Amino acid sequence: MAKVELKQPIVDEVKAMLDGAQSAVAVKYLGITVDADTKMRKELRENGVSYKVFKNTLIKRAAEGTDFAKLDPVLEGPTALAVSKSDATAPARIIAKYAKDIKAVELKGGVVEGNFYDEKQIAEIANIPGREVLLGRLLGSMQSPIANFARVLKQIAEKDAEPAAAEEAPAEA
Repeated sequence: MAKVELKQPIVDEVKAMLDGAQSAVAVKYLGITVDADTKMRKELRENGVSYKVFKNTLIKRAAEGTDFAKLDPVLEGPTALAVSKSDATAPARIIAKYAKDIKAVELKGGVVEGNFYDEKQIAEIANIPGREVLLGRLLGSMQSPIANFARVLKQIAEKDAEPAAAEEAPAEA
């Protein structure tokens, strides 16, 4: 069997990971401890992020003709690929969190919603909160004016009720 035929299933696996993905982040991981790697992989998995080490040439071959082909400049040296189909910022956010404590982990760059970001830019994207947090903030900001309006109406109603209650009370002799 030819080498190309042996590598084709791996290329297909990378294609399947990237198919429909919102983001993919290239990660340098050389020197990470097994314990730290296990913790990071667990958190990535819990957040719906696929994380796996592939040969750079196979990633390049799988990404040809897609937005993820923009990763080519950072695909040098040992590379792990973190891919999310549901939360565009999750891979960068989780890996950046571990990169602060573990010097062996570095963000190389990534593609988020079709746009390539270098290591500094992807680190900035890592600061963006998750989808659920952003939705919570949006709902909170939408709810706040309504709650304030309801409080004002209640105070007005209570204020109007006070003089009426005073008029109805019998005068003491």
